[in-house]
Amino acid sequence: MIFNATTIPGIISIEASRARDERGAFMRSWCQESFAAAGIDFTPIQASLSENTLKHTLRGMHFQIAPAEEQKLIRCVRGAVFDVLLDMRPDQPSYLHHVAVTLDSKAANAVFVPRGIAHGFLSLTDDAVVEYLIDTPYAPALARGVRWNDPAFGIAWPAEPKVISERDNAWPLLHA
Repeated sequence: MIFNATTIPGIISIEASRARDERGAFMRSWCQESFAAAGIDFTPIQASLSENTLKHTLRGMHFQIAPAEEQKLIRCVRGAVFDVLLDMRPDQPSYLHHVAVTLDSKAANAVFVPRGIAHGFLSLTDDAVVEYLIDTPYAPALARGVRWNDPAFGIAWPAEPKVISERDNAWPLLHA
């Protein structure tokens, strides 16, 4: 695993190290020892899959507030997604800034998301499947979100969503 810092503290882009031979390839998708060596304290307790039937399905921007803030390792295991991470931590200089990473099953790359970061993605292919390893149980009462197209964030999505839930389209604007 190759860990690469992004412009937002704590968000780490991760490249897979694959061992290849005549059978195909083998890679680690998560390793506690490798994460610890990279200075990342992360022990997942839950794994979830998001199946997205149609290209340009948008999910987000989601996060949980204390005491149920989550850390996540996100990887696209089929297809590709444009993944966006928005800093919702008011004590950080990167507050309300975002980074975007294309997660692609062929590249087998991933992104580590620390607590206090809103997450969303736009599928770039039909039948995109996104896997989440999460370190905190889902707490519906502490779930929050912000609008995917809020001008305050300046996110340059690669396409308009064709599919989006009513809930995700109704999250409040930051300065409404």
